[in-house]
Amino acid sequence: MGIPAEFPPLSDKGLLFNMHQIIFCTCPDRETAEKIARHLVQSNHAACINILPTVTSVFQWKNAIEMEQELLLLIKTRADHFAAVEEQIKSLHPYELPEIIAVSIDRGLPDYLKWIDSCLVTR
Repeated sequence: MGIPAEFPPLSDKGLLFNMHQIIFCTCPDRETAEKIARHLVQSNHAACINILPTVTSVFQWKNAIEMEQELLLLIKTRADHFAAVEEQIKSLHPYELPEIIAVSIDRGLPDYLKWIDSCLVTR
């Protein structure tokens, strides 16, 4: 029994590989969020980025509990663009350790996922 054709391709390790991702990234202010979003979309490494206003983040940093108001980026892309997205966020982000976390999109409207593909640089 093989893997049905509608599943994504296998990775080089033989594990199922979810092609589309949403990458989360928090930003300290609107200027930073918009700069990162525009750069990623213009460079064709993200199809769409939602900027969610005012999330409250509670976290531990350098042995202290911190609480900050931030903006959250929801970056729609593919797994093969993660390294480029990560590199670009790190180069533009003011935080010493920016949040860059990817989650796989297990299901989505097929036409929307195709649209994401059409917006990205071919790898």
